[in-house]
Amino acid sequence: MSEVAPENQITWKGKSEEIKETSNELFIIFGLALLTAYLVMAATFNSFIHPFIIVLTVPLAIFGGLVFILFLNTSINIFSQIALIILIGISTKNSILIVDFANQIRTTGKNIETAVKEACSVRFRPIIMTSLSTMIAMFPLIVGNIGPGAGEASRLAVGATIFGGMIISTFFTLYVTPSMYLALAKNTKRIDAIDIELDKQLSKK
Repeated sequence: MSEVAPENQITWKGKSEEIKETSNELFIIFGLALLTAYLVMAATFNSFIHPFIIVLTVPLAIFGGLVFILFLNTSINIFSQIALIILIGISTKNSILIVDFANQIRTTGKNIETAVKEACSVRFRPIIMTSLSTMIAMFPLIVGNIGPGAGEASRLAVGATIFGGMIISTFFTLYVTPSMYLALAKNTKRIDAIDIELDKQLSKK
């Protein structure tokens, strides 16, 4: 293009250039946010497997957010991308409730199958309540965009992304997280395994 018409070229300028640069930076921020969340959970659970099980819900939340963006005929802009980053923390909390409680039940001596079943049964109500509260909070952002108004595109992008992400991630988390926990964590030790081993060593002395 520059060789044919050096004086007539098309390039990004103004707001379009800023959006392009910001979008590229948001991908890096998204990756760093996901990595930070994983490392924090790895330190908390003292395991690299349990946080990986929790992080598996993030793609489901992103998929749900993108589906609702298309369904409500909005666009993937800077606001929807920020909402996707927010979904990392919101969507993983449901899996954390199941995985953390299952680990606590395993400390009582129950096997992993019984632990994950009890965790899903006990944590079902808190998961549904927190997810519904988040979706209800996003509902006015979607309904309020029936008709033109100031900030219509930004509100709809944020509301649709988080609303759709929570619906999909909440539904599939109740199936994916227990299944992945049984498949990946069946060979992991109990969270109190080190304490038990230490007590054995001290009792021998």
